[in-house]
Amino acid sequence: MGALAKSRCSAPSQSSLSARHQAPARLDVMVPHGGGDRLPVYVYFHGGGWTSGDKSALTKYCASQAAAGMVVVNANYRRATAFGMQHMIEDAESVLGWVREHIGEYGGDPESVVLGGDSAGGQIAALYTAVVTRPELANYYGVTPAVDVRAIRGLVQHCSAVDFSVLFERGFILSLGFVRMLLPRRARAATSTRLGLRRAARFLSPIEWVNAAHPPVFVTTSERDYFYRASLNFVDRLRAHGVAVDTLVFDRSRRNTEHTWQQNSRFPEPQEVYAGLKDFVEKVTFDCTADLGLRNRFVP
Repeated sequence: MGALAKSRCSAPSQSSLSARHQAPARLDVMVPHGGGDRLPVYVYFHGGGWTSGDKSALTKYCASQAAAGMVVVNANYRRATAFGMQHMIEDAESVLGWVREHIGEYGGDPESVVLGGDSAGGQIAALYTAVVTRPELANYYGVTPAVDVRAIRGLVQHCSAVDFSVLFERGFILSLGFVRMLLPRRARAATSTRLGLRRAARFLSPIEWVNAAHPPVFVTTSERDYFYRASLNFVDRLRAHGVAVDTLVFDRSRRNTEHTWQQNSRFPEPQEVYAGLKDFVEKVTFDCTADLGLRNRFVP
């Protein structure tokens, strides 16, 4: 494939979406130069603490992945405080519905999808993966998954908020107000106590929904990231259920590895992530019957 990726579809209009998948979120599709047929599809959700951020900040990151030989969907979603996790999951559902119906027009394979995201976007990608694998969580959010669990071949996590238990630790950088903000209104009545809030947070925390049906995962983080412990907890939980996990973890001496550092392609550390991501996507999409050979890498 060429060294660059080009945008083939910038922000599809509402009319391009099916009646079921009228997504309020807008998205871009990037394909490798030269195109291809039935390429793996990488669907990415940006971070921003659920309250801010935009897909435009991830354009260069997504183009780098498209250049590696995959069709990349860079998606927006409705944000807090006007909207909650219910709406974000609905938007992820709409994006995946659009992918199922239209990604073939861009050379992508709707049966070979990898979800990904950073920080809050990583949490959305991971929680939607749980919606697909756990019917009780789908029922909680009132959605019928647009894709079959077999179509989600993998999940990529960059510094993601995948374990909400860390928010309950003394002195954590995010307050418990984020939990209340994201919960559906119907669930907030039971959050007047700390115990009630912790129980309700289960429906926001992807780690709580891991089971053996979960697809393989690529986790990247560093000791400088404030979701470092959440990432390691997630890895441990995945492995406890027999889920294949590939990790790339940098120690504190790597100064270019602050929260969501994976986006900054001018440093060598993100380039290591991109190489690992390409390898991961190839392993989980090109031959799903092969030994994945996933590995742990701690980089001093």
